[in-house]
Amino acid sequence: MLLSQAASGSSLWALLLPILLLVLFWVVAIRPQRKRQRETTDMQRQLQPGQQVMTGAGLLATVHAVEDDVVVLEIAPGVYARHVRQAIVRIVEPKTSSSDSPSSSGDNTPSTDGPAS
Repeated sequence: MLLSQAASGSSLWALLLPILLLVLFWVVAIRPQRKRQRETTDMQRQLQPGQQVMTGAGLLATVHAVEDDVVVLEIAPGVYARHVRQAIVRIVEPKTSSSDSPSSSGDNTPSTDGPAS
């Protein structure tokens, strides 16, 4: 009697284990990737002229015009390049200077705080 119950319990785990592993894989890998893909697609749809963007190759540029599936980027003053919309991976937010960040005076003189050798 105990052997038949133990065998049915192990067969139940043999059936549930692959299902649990698939659910775990979906929660850990597939679901977050789909969310990131959806966010990237939404960002690419909302591109507007004047925004600073970064392409998949790391090129920083300003959006000059947005067409159907093509974005015209200004990569230097007066230099324009056409890219597919999917090449844009993120919008670069302009840096704002705050009073908390240390300001550099522009000179590269070494500090004299330590002992001179």
